[in-house]
Amino acid sequence: MRNMEQQPGLATALRRGTLEFCVLALLRGGERYGVELVRRLGAETALTTSEGTIYPMLSRLRRAGWVSTSWRESPAGPPRRYYALTHDGATALAHFRSEWVAFRAAVDRIVASEPS
Repeated sequence: MRNMEQQPGLATALRRGTLEFCVLALLRGGERYGVELVRRLGAETALTTSEGTIYPMLSRLRRAGWVSTSWRESPAGPPRRYYALTHDGATALAHFRSEWVAFRAAVDRIVASEPS
């Protein structure tokens, strides 16, 4: 059996379904701009991502109505687009959290159980 380093696709697959909701959760605390989100996610080794991933995702979240955007001048450099959680985004996040708790508990029970 291969270890996790030999299965990079596993970590990617696990991240794929949850990263959007991690972004929504980060926006619960208030508006953030894209690079700020990349840095915060990067602080969690398992969630490290790139701007090339985050900006298309933020665009999808905006089109879905889960985030809103606004432009603001930056103290250094060009204006920044800030992202904020909408009511629909908060509802989607709450639904994900309830599903995630049940899903995680089921996986934990199976993975941690002794073979029968």
